[in-house]
Formats: sequence, C-alpha cells, structure tokens
Amino acid sequence: MLNQLTVQHFAIVQFLELEFNNGMTTITGETGAGKSIAIDALGLCLGSRSDANMVRVGTDKAEISARFTLSDTPHAKQWLMNNDLENNEDNNECLLRRTVSKDGRSRAYINSTPVPVSQLKSLGQLLVNVHGQHAHQSLLKSDIQLSIIDDYAAHHQLLQKVKDTYQGWHFLNKQLKQQQASQQEKQARKQLLEYQIQELDEFALGEDEYEKIEREHKRLANSGALLESCQISLNQVSDGEEFDALSLLRSSVVALEKQVENDKNLENIITSLQEAVIQIEDASYELRHFSENLELDPEQFLQLEARMSDALSLARKHQVQPELLFSHHQKLSKEFKQLNSGEQQIEQLSEDLLKAEENYYLHAKKLSQSRKRYAKELSQKITKSIQQLNMQDGVFHIALSESSQRSLSPLGTDNIEFQVKTNAGQTLQNLGKVASGGELSRIGLAMQVIISQRVATPTLIFDEVDVGISGATAAVVGKLLRSLGESTQIFCVTHLPQVAGNGHQQMYVTKQSNGKNTNTTMISLSENDRLKELARLLGGDNITSHTLANAKELLVNTD
Repeated sequence: MLNQLTVQHFAIVQFLELEFNNGMTTITGETGAGKSIAIDALGLCLGSRSDANMVRVGTDKAEISARFTLSDTPHAKQWLMNNDLENNEDNNECLLRRTVSKDGRSRAYINSTPVPVSQLKSLGQLLVNVHGQHAHQSLLKSDIQLSIIDDYAAHHQLLQKVKDTYQGWHFLNKQLKQQQASQQEKQARKQLLEYQIQELDEFALGEDEYEKIEREHKRLANSGALLESCQISLNQVSDGEEFDALSLLRSSVVALEKQVENDKNLENIITSLQEAVIQIEDASYELRHFSENLELDPEQFLQLEARMSDALSLARKHQVQPELLFSHHQKLSKEFKQLNSGEQQIEQLSEDLLKAEENYYLHAKKLSQSRKRYAKELSQKITKSIQQLNMQDGVFHIALSESSQRSLSPLGTDNIEFQVKTNAGQTLQNLGKVASGGELSRIGLAMQVIISQRVATPTLIFDEVDVGISGATAAVVGKLLRSLGESTQIFCVTHLPQVAGNGHQQMYVTKQSNGKNTNTTMISLSENDRLKELARLLGGDNITSHTLANAKELLVNTD
C-alpha cells in the first residue's frame, strides 16, 4: 500500500507531500490543473522513462519519493530479500526514490541504496498497477487480449513454461538454420577436398618419406664420385702399391723400436704411433666395407627421381613445401571429416528440434485448455458487468481457436477474438467492429475491475478510465470501483461526480499562476469541501443549493 508521496520540483509542481489511506481515493480538479501529475510523478518513481523536461524550470533537479507498506505485499518483500535491498530498520516498509537532473540524468534508489532503473521498474510492478485512460483501446490487440485472460486465470507458470519451451525450440531452430546454411557453403569445399584427398591418397606419401627420398636420391646421384673418392683414399691409407700411410707408420714403429733401448723416452712416442696404426687399420676396414657395399643402381635412381618429381608437382599444386605434403594431407583429411560431422550435427539438431517442438506443443496444449476453461467464466463475468453498466442487452464472448498455421509463438498456439453483442437481436461480432467508444470504455473498465480482483497488486490506479461514461452508468462505475476499494487501495483520477462521490476520500488538484510561475498543488478535501467540489463537477463554477443537494445525495449514497 502507498502511504506517502513526496514530489519536489517536478514539472509545474514546486513541492507536494501527500499522505494516503486504504480504500478508494478519488482525484478531481479543473481541466488543465494537472490531475494526473501526481500519478506521473509516482510513475517516475516506479521506473518509467525520465526526461529533462520533467525538471521544474529554474531548478537543478526533480526528486520524487514514495513510501510503501509491505504487510500486504509478500511478493515485493521476497523480491527485496532476493536482491538484498530490504529496509534494515523496518522490513514492512519500502522507500523508493528517483531524481532527474536538468541535464536529463536520472538516479534511482531503493531503501537508500542506488539501483539501476530496471530494478526500480521490476519492484514497481509488484507494488502498483496503473490503468490509463487509453487502456481500453489496446483491447483490440490480440496479444493484450491473451494477456487479459492469462492474468485472470493466473497462468504465470503455464505461460512461462510455454515461453521457456519456445525459447528452447527457437534456439535449436536458429542453430539448425545456421548449420544448414553453413553446410551448403561447405558443400563446394567438400567436393574440392574429396578430389584433393583422393589424389593424395593415391600418391600415399608417408611421414618423413620425402626427406628420405631426397637423401637417397642425392646419394645415388653422387655414388660414382663417392666410389672414386673411396678408392683413392684406400690407396693412400692402406692399399697403395708403392707406399701408403699405414705402411709408413708401421715402418716408423719398427725403426723406433730398435732404438728404444738407447733411449726410453721413445716408448710413449711408439705407443702413440701404434695407436695411430690401429685407428688407421679400423678406418681402412670401414672405408673398404663402405665402398664394397656402395650401390650403383640406375633403375632405383630413376624410380626415386620419378617419385620425387611427382611429390614436387603435388606440392606446387597444393602450394606447400614438398616436405610439408604429408602433414598437409592429414590436415585436409581432418577438415573433410569435420565437414562430414556437420551433416551428423544437422541430423542430431533436427532430432532435438523435433523433440523440442513436441515439448512445446505439450505445454501449449495445457495452456490452451486452461484458457478455454477460464474464457467461458470470464466472458460470463464481463457480460454481467457490462449489463450493469447500462448495456442491458450486451453479451461479451471470448472466442479461442487453435492457429491453423503450424507456427510456434511464446504466447502459445491460440487465436483469440473478443466478441460482443451490444443490442438484442444482434449476433456476436468482433469487438473493434461493433463497439462504440463509450461501449469500448465500459467493457475495458469492466475487465480492469474483474482482473484487478484476481491480481495480487496492493495499489491500483485508474487514470480517467471513465472517459465516455456518464449519467446512471457513471454511478454504477463509482459503486463498482468503491466495492473494489473495500479490499484494495485505489486511486481514481476522474471528472465524474458520480465516481468522485464514491471515494472513501477525495483529493483536489488546483493550479495557480502569478504571471511568472505556475504551481500545481493537491490537497485532501474535508466532507464540506467534497460537497462543494462535487457540486462544481455537477453544475460548474456557479454552485447552487440545488447542486449542493445533489452533491450531498452522491455522498450519502456511498454510506
């Protein structure tokens, strides 16, 4: 429940501090006085969009604060706890505050803690429900019609399940389309890869094979020179006819051994020479073995040369170095495998999408069945209400049917149409085709009152929703709203005395101007002041004893 509203430097308001009670509070005033200005200020405090024009001319910022009692609002208390924003001094109270500077910057606070405006809006929806004067015009929109029956039937969980399953289906459907589009683009690539891989598979170059071929080719290409060098070296080392290194060393060892008795210092030299003889013998043996096993195979050379040439040709074709041809082959094979796995992903996504669609329709069907059940009940209540609102022969009907197109929507699969019969002898027709502005206003008001009795919002605001209503109908509207106010806090901005007189309390809005500045104020009316204001609404500024008597009847009739 809204306890207090403080408005400072907002539009043409300099300062307002208003205290509110339970029940129905009516707000009246002269045309142009700004009867809805307090509602607009409260709306800003509840998270509506801000604008620099909201700041009173000549001031730096506008500031609005609203104090609520939460004893009858468990959902709001829970929201505050979940967001760590509860009032530490009294968790049954909540203070919302909003400031707007003259440069348009806005700040929001919940229980003195700075918060984003989105949080202010989320909490505000749990505290106050505003019905504007043009709300009945939105009744012609199918999504609004569905929301009305869903609000009445408390379909929050059912509808959320439909929305969740729709989102799941929508995500999978988007993924599938992306995969399909990508797969089409990849098809040409896949065909090219298939040809390239087949060519590389047929060549079948092994890992490090090119380097081995290159080395062997180089060896065979130089095998003649190698053999010649080996033979020359052998002759020089050990196989020479006249002399060779090994023979010379051996001769030196023999000559020095004869002199070792003359000088023992030769022993170390002899040992070194003997070791050299052994090393040369070993080298000579290995060199001879190498030359004897050196292959001179022209046919193998030609084979290697042909394979090497093919490898070079393939490498140029694939624009890689020949030694990288094997790894390039592996890379293409891996890419081709991934492209094939894309088709498997499409198959899996198609299966998942079908399951998600079945899951969606399962919950959409439950929602549809519940809507049809409550549509009948709501139709009967609205029919009864509009008949009380001077549409004696009026009949209201909510027509629901399943969409003929198999398309998914977050709101379910139902087509909805509000139908009405305003006079006896007529048939039910689309609401927008047959209802006049006044009839549409009455039907909208009847809906708002009925829905408000079902929705657990502690404070309801009706901002001139009685436009187009007058006479006896206005009296019924007043009683209807007062009845709702017995259990819910209601604010009703009105120009009708029949509605204003039904309020548990009444506030008056007035505007003063000194030629330089304009200021709007709002005051609570005493019973005597209410009589005068009702008389003014009945007969204009010229208040007579007759209009005062009529005004008194309006107040008496609310007892």
